[in-house]
Amino acid sequence: MQQKIKIAPSILSADFARLGAEVQAITAAGADYVHVDVMDGHFVPNLTIGPMVVKALRPHSTLPFDVHLMIAPVDAFAQEFAAAGADIITFHPEAGPHPHRTVQLIKSLGKKAGVSLNPATPLSVLDHLLPEIDLVLVMSVNPGFGGQKYIASATDKLRELRRRIDDVSSRQGGRPIDLEVDGGINEETARIAIAAGADVLVAGTATFTGGPDAYAGNIARLRG
Repeated sequence: MQQKIKIAPSILSADFARLGAEVQAITAAGADYVHVDVMDGHFVPNLTIGPMVVKALRPHSTLPFDVHLMIAPVDAFAQEFAAAGADIITFHPEAGPHPHRTVQLIKSLGKKAGVSLNPATPLSVLDHLLPEIDLVLVMSVNPGFGGQKYIASATDKLRELRRRIDDVSSRQGGRPIDLEVDGGINEETARIAIAAGADVLVAGTATFTGGPDAYAGNIARLRG
């Protein structure tokens, strides 16, 4: 069963010169998660932020920090991001040799565990992981940069994942599992993704366009 639609603004599109204030602004504007894109210049072709920035931002919002690790190896940093204030830690199965062990590690730290699927990553990687995780993140662009165009094939992936998640959730007494989508999300693609079953929308440019006074309206329009 699909949950209420949550909006997770990606701070990759925020004003980095005033990042704390930006996090406060999206919190006040009605965001549900703060989405933190962590890139290492190795697993993906870009460098962003590390645990020290997450720790510095943590006092600026009471919202869950939804930390997407686009780094390899991932296990070595999971504990650092957990200690810095991450609430949800999402990783790519290609980023380590033993995804199930990574899930166990994240859960052992008292955090929610998510798995992210790149556009070419098959759903079969979740066959023995879905009952253990709290979130599936479908990348509707290739990870590494903001501002890319939504890849249409993500819609079919979301639709099939919605079916699988509902099946697992029902067998586990209704345990919530977020179905998140990230990449090229705007008012138009948000409607497409929601219709396909997504219930968490990561939106960078679509949230942060227009400055703080526009954030509440931007978020409301994405939520539908």
